[in-house]
Amino acid sequence: MESGQRVVVYGAYGHTGRFVVAALRERGFVPVLSGRDAGRLKELADSAGGLGVRPASVDDAVSLDRALAGTAAVINCAGPFATTAAPVIEAALRAGVPYVDVAAEIEANVDTFTHFADRARAADTLVVPAMAFYGGLGDLLVTAAMGDDWAEADEAHIAYGLSGWHPTAGTRAAGGVSQRRRGGRRVRYTNGRLEYHDDALPVLEWPFPEPMGTRAVIGGFTMADVVTVPSHLPVPEVRTYMTREAAGELASPDTPAPAAVDEHGRSAQTFVVDVVVRSGGVERRAVARGRDIYAVSAPLAVEAVERVLTGRTRAVGVASAGRAFDAPDFLRALSGHIAVELPR
Repeated sequence: MESGQRVVVYGAYGHTGRFVVAALRERGFVPVLSGRDAGRLKELADSAGGLGVRPASVDDAVSLDRALAGTAAVINCAGPFATTAAPVIEAALRAGVPYVDVAAEIEANVDTFTHFADRARAADTLVVPAMAFYGGLGDLLVTAAMGDDWAEADEAHIAYGLSGWHPTAGTRAAGGVSQRRRGGRRVRYTNGRLEYHDDALPVLEWPFPEPMGTRAVIGGFTMADVVTVPSHLPVPEVRTYMTREAAGELASPDTPAPAAVDEHGRSAQTFVVDVVVRSGGVERRAVARGRDIYAVSAPLAVEAVERVLTGRTRAVGVASAGRAFDAPDFLRALSGHIAVELPR
């Protein structure tokens, strides 16, 4: 694609932000680098061949307006999103441009749906939160599995088979914010609503497809899918699971950050996302395989931006990936990054 349209990447110098900048350039967009740290922005711009730099702070609306002026869209990669999402969405609404973020924080995504649904719809603007590995990919898989013939389902299960999880500093910071907002409690989506609890999380066996096979998983390891899926699908039980080894690495303060092992900056981490949806005793399954949960968030977010800017959307206002786009078609478009198996 040779669009030449300028897209702001807020938090461009962060781990995921750098992947997004690269993905935008590959698709013919012109990234505009933004964020709080002007020095890090300049360093990234110089290494990327002199891209435009527009420093901005979420506590300075004027600087955000300058950052978005004359651009086509904004992708927010700067966590914690409890701090950044609302100010950047406000700026996007003032500029009249679509907003996409890669937020995995459950509460931050709830805030986006709660506080901006009516305003974004009135502005005829699309706001897509959690357009990333967590929240976006699971929602697309559940939506595709249900297809056009299931208007509702009894339950959706999303099992994350990660070979390991070396979290970024941003992941740790965002997780800390969520824990403080919950008062240390855990969260789940059951009986059609989010519930906070102190129950211990069970260890279960999950039959991942080959070559991963059956693995121990932490049940109730809740991710952003519990916000995105129920935002548009009548599914009263949405449950997520995480391989025990990956959950342990995330919990350990000694686990290092991800290390690049190829020319694209990706880590050696691989993943299988196994989705099972059940309705009236009938079961459907959708599977996605790929590499590096941070790197793969970039093509997800950039594909969303391209579809919004070319009018291939199904919603206005605040909408998750499965509501905003044709889920099977979207997933097929990512074939260079994610291998997907959908029900026939």
